[in-house]
Amino acid sequence: MTSAPPEVEGYDKYAFEPFALTADLAVLTVREGRLHVLLVERGQEPYAGAWALPGGFVLPEESAEQAARRELAEETGLSGDTAARLHLEQLRTYSDPGRDPRMRVVSVAFTALVPDLPEPRGGGDAAQARWLPYEDVRHLAFDHDRILADARERVGAKLEYSCLATAFCPAEFTLGELRQVYETVWGVALDRPNFRRKVLATPGFVRPVEGPPRRTGGRGKPAALYRAGEATALHPPLLRPEGRSA
Repeated sequence: MTSAPPEVEGYDKYAFEPFALTADLAVLTVREGRLHVLLVERGQEPYAGAWALPGGFVLPEESAEQAARRELAEETGLSGDTAARLHLEQLRTYSDPGRDPRMRVVSVAFTALVPDLPEPRGGGDAAQARWLPYEDVRHLAFDHDRILADARERVGAKLEYSCLATAFCPAEFTLGELRQVYETVWGVALDRPNFRRKVLATPGFVRPVEGPPRRTGGRGKPAALYRAGEATALHPPLLRPEGRSA
């Protein structure tokens, strides 16, 4: 641990009102063909009994991202290998003075994308944790409705220019499962042959998996399996149909 910096001559660190820093997470997945968000039921005031995004206060020795991962593990039980698989990225900072009734609290929000996972468990100051369909979520605690809406918009936009969609998929997936991610997040139906052509024509987007194909439950022949490729950006971008939004 690094030593505390020396006092700066002439600077009064008590001249400004102190505030707290929190880390909140909008964790999204696609399950049963619908976009789901991971929520916790608050076990204490303020907003006891209300649904909220996982998160909590940043400790003095932590970065905001470290706090986000710790809170996620404490409140939902998503830790170990599961936590390591999270695609976690900073969304934005929320600093409205009245966003928390306890005191001035600034939140660094993150978006995490995961493949379909089992139901989590509550813990810490969360009474329970649950995956809920995005369209069914109403009236979250604090300003978490705004954070969640911003996360949905960010993810929808990034699907056009990045390979982010593979973060929603298991380690091995079919192109149909990948297409379902786009359709679910964007809220549109995509042309199957056109989607397949664009994905396979994009260098490094996906890589075929050696071995037998997997039957997906339909009447057609088993589908080939793919893994996420090494690319991070899509060239050219995979744009959502014009005039449609998530």
